[in-house]
Amino acid sequence: MLMRTDPFRELDRLTQQLLGSSGTWSSPSAMPMDAYREGDVYVIAFDLPGVSSDAIEIDVERNMLTVKAERRPATKADDVQMELSERPLGVFSRQVMLADTLDTEHIEAAYDAGVLTLRIPIAERAKPRKISIRAGGEQKQIGG
Repeated sequence: MLMRTDPFRELDRLTQQLLGSSGTWSSPSAMPMDAYREGDVYVIAFDLPGVSSDAIEIDVERNMLTVKAERRPATKADDVQMELSERPLGVFSRQVMLADTLDTEHIEAAYDAGVLTLRIPIAERAKPRKISIRAGGEQKQIGG
């Protein structure tokens, strides 16, 4: 149901981790995701820990799903001295090519415990159905 649009995305993510660079709006970091089918719904879950729900953008143009999020630094008092900072900050993005069999008009999004979950129903036209055949004035049902 999904096609990766950039085969080098994982390599970019690893390079950014090694170099400690953070993403920007023009060059965002990758975000990890899982995708699976649950009955007649396709589910995609993105890990976005520490991101506020108002800092997440979800767009669908034709069959291209784009999720962008920004993890901003926590505001600290003036007398706070940072000793260690390993949590990545900046902009994260992921693009996923969705199959024509998915109903992009009815995507549901939920955000809980740092996980953005998108539920995309399978389009009615893609579901199996029975086809009636008229033969000699008699109709028969075939198909799965």
